[in-house]
Amino acid sequence: MMRFVEAFEDLASDRYDAVIDVRSPGEFEEDRLPGAINLPVLTNEERAQVGTIYVQESAFKAKRIGAALVARNIALHLEMALAGRPKTFHPLIYCWRGGSRSNAMATILSQVGWRVSVVKGGYQTYRRAVKARLYDQPCSLKLILLDGNTGSAKTEILGRLAARGVQVLDLEGLAGHRGSLFGAVPGSPQPSQKMFESRLLTALAALDLSRPVVVEAESSRIGERFLPPALWDAMRAAPVIELQVPRAARVDYLLRAYRDIVENPATLEAAIARLPVHPGRKQIAGWRELAEAGDFAALADGLIEHHYDPAYGRMRKKSEQAVIGVVEAAALDDAGQDAAAEQIARLTTG
Repeated sequence: MMRFVEAFEDLASDRYDAVIDVRSPGEFEEDRLPGAINLPVLTNEERAQVGTIYVQESAFKAKRIGAALVARNIALHLEMALAGRPKTFHPLIYCWRGGSRSNAMATILSQVGWRVSVVKGGYQTYRRAVKARLYDQPCSLKLILLDGNTGSAKTEILGRLAARGVQVLDLEGLAGHRGSLFGAVPGSPQPSQKMFESRLLTALAALDLSRPVVVEAESSRIGERFLPPALWDAMRAAPVIELQVPRAARVDYLLRAYRDIVENPATLEAAIARLPVHPGRKQIAGWRELAEAGDFAALADGLIEHHYDPAYGRMRKKSEQAVIGVVEAAALDDAGQDAAAEQIARLTTG
């Protein structure tokens, strides 16, 4: 039995035993429905091959060759990935537009006897729903902004808040970036903008709108990923909890948190090269010398004093957001972070 669905609520992965993306691995990597697995009916190379034949030779030949490839790949999935599925198996299947690829898989799986659902309009139906919810609707979250200068361990403290039952939205985690010029994670590229938005919508859907949500103060861009304007506007209007940490403690924390950058000279140099010119060419040259000499504590201290803290200060002068509490942390070891999280948790319920 086969049925078609298109409402966003019907695409929730917990309604199905599996969400199957039959698109090519390249399409799947860019973005996908939450929880989807990739069982492609055409590989990247096969899809390119069929497309070339379609353009350069004939549509008939492309369809014939494509059908043979699709049949072989579906057979392989039945023999391997789907081999252990019970008679009650209920998958949701989609391709790019809800056309031949998803229908081919759905037809064969329904003939097996499984109850199959297909996304009408394919991935594009899902993508339109994501854009509508993130860009066309106002943000209704009760946000509280966690603000603090660079090196204040805001992201780690968010995690400790979550462990205490406080609702949090970890935008840096969703974007795969630590939110500064030095924030790229070596060897781990950011998700695409589409994937970031899918992750964001999934995280938003899990939140209780009646309770406050703590989010780290960010710019409108995290690495190369942009926040939807409605969320960014809500963040700029949200009340603030300020986290105040001595500079020495922040330097110590940065050396621990950015060890992967510190231990990779090429990555560190690339980050320094992205610094704006306004600290002064002589200042930047001095930071390069500190990096080459391995004096990372002095480098972090200099970046905080002459680049990051002044930038944060300029932004705060422009802000008119209400400050609902100030939390002071003398140190950012486990005990210090736990103590800060406890104070912040109390402020969110005050």
